[in-house]
Amino acid sequence: MPQSIAIVGAGVSGLTCGILLAERGERVSIFAEETGQHTTSAAAAAIWYPYDAEPAGKVIPWALETYQVFAGLAPDARSGVSMIELRTFSRTGQIQIPEWALPLGARPLAMSSEVETSLMGTSAVFKSGFTLNVPLTDTTLYLDYLATRFQAAGGSIASKMRLEELEAVDPSFGLVINCAGIGARALVPDLDLEPHRGQVVLVPKIDQLSGAIVCDDAPLIYAIPRTNDCLFGGTNEVSEDRRIDAAATERILAECSRVLNIERPAVLAERVGLRPFRRSGIRLEAGKLRDGRTVIHNYGHGGAGFTLSWGCANQVLDIAGNQAGRDRF
Repeated sequence: MPQSIAIVGAGVSGLTCGILLAERGERVSIFAEETGQHTTSAAAAAIWYPYDAEPAGKVIPWALETYQVFAGLAPDARSGVSMIELRTFSRTGQIQIPEWALPLGARPLAMSSEVETSLMGTSAVFKSGFTLNVPLTDTTLYLDYLATRFQAAGGSIASKMRLEELEAVDPSFGLVINCAGIGARALVPDLDLEPHRGQVVLVPKIDQLSGAIVCDDAPLIYAIPRTNDCLFGGTNEVSEDRRIDAAATERILAECSRVLNIERPAVLAERVGLRPFRRSGIRLEAGKLRDGRTVIHNYGHGGAGFTLSWGCANQVLDIAGNQAGRDRF
């Protein structure tokens, strides 16, 4: 008989875990206070890149596994996943291409010609850069795709469910999967989690911008063209304040416009999300609740929730199978 599984959290991690379990015949219900476009995942840039997550020894394999899944989804326009050229820059000196990026085709950019002709004058701002084709998940489409696929497999989603502790999950669910993101700080509790606040600004599509650009040097900047708009960012500060900061919006618009050499665009929307960074590294392991039920923790992905989603969900699946002693997982 299938077991009843409760997943806490309806962001990208919870939905992805739900899909893998439901499509294997398990009875899966997701419980969350926020769902869809109200989740932290909805505010994410959601371009594939292992960012603000530790430890690298686990993060990179999970990321590469997710890359392959996204590449397989990209031909399906309904998924909201596409492959895009990502150009990563440094303002201060020669950038180092990560070793994991080389097998994916990463190569240095010729700053004097390649950049200037394709990215509207950014060579005057940056010292060096490299290019890499990566998956981009348009959150306005992808989160709905995940929810629809999960429900088509028989899963259910209950919103506006505020839990004070994991033990509050109905005891009829024999297995609980904790994908609560920053919410795990209170639910577990886990004081090793810290909120890395990210604010983004949505602006109209920029026709000249065919690829994404990122620079992690201060001030952090990224400009990511999506299906119906363009996402400008951003911030990365330790704060749990989810209110829109008008000054941050001004900085983001000014720096992105300067880098792209464009007039300041209109603002379509502003969003804030809290990246769930865990100082001791991502927690992906089984444990026990006080009532004896098994819980599988899957949180602390920092700024790489989308980038790690399928790799981590597959490990959750493996752990669930080992806990249940079933060969079919």
